[in-house]
Amino acid sequence: MKSQLKYLIVIVGLLNTVISAQEKTPIEKIKLKSSSSYKEMKKQYLIEQTIENIAENNEDENIDYTTLFDQLNFYYEHPINLNKKEIKYDLEQLLILNQFQISSLIQHKEKYGKFLNIYELQSLNTFSSNVIRKILPFVTINENFNSTHLSLLDMFKNGKNDFFIRYSRVLNTTSGQVNLDDSTWLSSPNSKTLGSPDNLYMRYRFKYQKHLSFGFTTEKDAGETFLGNPRADELFNINSPKGFDFYSAHFYLKEVGKIDVLAFGDYHIQLGQGLTFWSGLAMGKSSNIMSLKRNAVGIKPYSSIDENSFLRGGAFSIKMKEFKLLAFGSKKMLDANIVEDTSLQDGSLVISSFQASGIHTTIGELQDKDVFEENILGGELSYENNFIKLGFIGAYTKYNGSLDRQLSTYNQYDFNSSENLVNGFHYSLVRRNVNLYGESSRSLNGGIANIHGLMASLHPRLGISILYRSYGQNYQSMFSNAISEGSRPVNEKGLFTGIDFKLNNYWELSAYLDQFKFPWMKYQVSQPNSNGIDGFLQVLYHPSKKLNIYARIRHRNKPYNSNEKNGRDITPLSDIDQWNFRLNINSLITESIRIRNRVEYCSYNRNGGVLENGVLILQDVTYKPKESKLSFTARFALFDSDSYNSRIYSYENDVLYYFRIPAYYYQGSRTYLTLRYQIKKGIDLWLRWGNWLYTNRDIIGSGLNEIEGPSKTDVRAQLRFQF
Repeated sequence: MKSQLKYLIVIVGLLNTVISAQEKTPIEKIKLKSSSSYKEMKKQYLIEQTIENIAENNEDENIDYTTLFDQLNFYYEHPINLNKKEIKYDLEQLLILNQFQISSLIQHKEKYGKFLNIYELQSLNTFSSNVIRKILPFVTINENFNSTHLSLLDMFKNGKNDFFIRYSRVLNTTSGQVNLDDSTWLSSPNSKTLGSPDNLYMRYRFKYQKHLSFGFTTEKDAGETFLGNPRADELFNINSPKGFDFYSAHFYLKEVGKIDVLAFGDYHIQLGQGLTFWSGLAMGKSSNIMSLKRNAVGIKPYSSIDENSFLRGGAFSIKMKEFKLLAFGSKKMLDANIVEDTSLQDGSLVISSFQASGIHTTIGELQDKDVFEENILGGELSYENNFIKLGFIGAYTKYNGSLDRQLSTYNQYDFNSSENLVNGFHYSLVRRNVNLYGESSRSLNGGIANIHGLMASLHPRLGISILYRSYGQNYQSMFSNAISEGSRPVNEKGLFTGIDFKLNNYWELSAYLDQFKFPWMKYQVSQPNSNGIDGFLQVLYHPSKKLNIYARIRHRNKPYNSNEKNGRDITPLSDIDQWNFRLNINSLITESIRIRNRVEYCSYNRNGGVLENGVLILQDVTYKPKESKLSFTARFALFDSDSYNSRIYSYENDVLYYFRIPAYYYQGSRTYLTLRYQIKKGIDLWLRWGNWLYTNRDIIGSGLNEIEGPSKTDVRAQLRFQF
């Protein structure tokens, strides 16, 4: 394995020497016309990079990024007309431009009139050639303004239909699929999955620009039943479910007549800075330090497959000049563990914990499915002009039972009631090159949380970002998703300072230092007032549109319970010190071939003990021949990690609307190939094969997903119909 790594390093080095020796493409004039193949690759690359930025900082391999992809893909297919009157909202949703770049673009248009061509963007001192290249596929300049006064019938006639069917499965036999005799299964009901290892997905969506959207999404996870399980029904006296395990549907109108936004079915609500109420994904700490501020979308249609982080019911917003009123209501069932033989006098249940996996493959998981009702009623009243935005938020949550969670000392302040009321106030003030923003929130039990930030453009090439947060240990909000070091914005104080410096047209530097403190105990930290740091430095070199190189260093130091005990039986704390080093090279070899080389190293040390190391070396190739119906993306990677502690995350290209950012750890190789074939206009087929091959493992995974042997292979097939 070690020799393989050495050989691959040599190969990567030789490839990059050849690439860097190519003649640099002038960037003074940006090429506007490209072949369809290049545009498709560029779209895929830009969207992938944006999602990867978010995903690799979240370090969660199972988060669903479908809604975010929808958002970016929409603006690619319907570029923002920069000559439209209202463009601020759309530009913010791109997640490419910062607040000052958007403001300078709008001010330029107000001062000099409409844009005549895209080259005018080069006259804005906040827009580098690299920034213009990034937004080029998502913007346009013309005099064709789409009317928002079309009737629903006109929208139905001019809209677009998308229909997806997807099949996935792991080819290896897992321990949960092994057949058991009746007595063994009865004695251990959760030792076997009820359904097949097939994952089935179906999605339909109709869209007319950003004004009308409706559709449905269904999914069956691997191990869940689709045709029922008669044997389990007889043994355990249950009715195993038939059909898909999860169903979701939505209807959404935006800026149609006097309607600002109207949504029915499943939807997201994203308000303020995410402290009081925010469902779904949000940007966190990343290399783009100027994106730390949230640009709330308000109401957004939901078409993903996360079975928990959404609302189900109705929502609307109306505008009255500078004022906006937004209201929403939701009622849906949740998975939860029921306390046995317990119920309230009115018959409602008592539960010990929520279950958020969305997986229902065993008897126990089926018993926990949809047993607890959640009701939410909330709203926001906001005011916005060119200088200031203010908003007041309120959200009331009621459960149809009682929580009786067995809380420990460290989490004694967690939510453990049947109702909650969260109120918040958020603001954003923009004056020239300075933006002050923040949010304050209070939960029903008196818990207080604050987040306040400042962004400033000190020079066209220099920007800074400062964010202070203070979250009380007793602050409670089930739909809070603000910037935090922990998984939730609670029991934390922190100061984030970041800098973004464009040295010239070729070189960019971004860095941040996040210092945080936990006033109370937390999971695996049994002492109050512990603290840590998160430092990041990245240097980016982009001499042309064909070559992009960055090197980054990240250092994290966090508290953790020590394995030792002192004489007073108090668990002392130790430090976890982690370093990540990455070199990444993206190169467009031809208009048909893009390659990516990456080398990443991770070191993990706990309290000065044994140093654990992890190395990942990968080679990606994307091939899209000009005017060809066939394209593919492939990866070969080698990894060598001492344990899960020194794991390394890496985004993987997959079929459209399927996302996964797996952790690479232990020792072995990773190979995958994703093919796309356009059968005819409007019909696309994706096929994917992936394999993990370990050199120091005889068993892969654990529990019901355990596989005997050193190899794991998965396949996926997807059909898309557009009409």
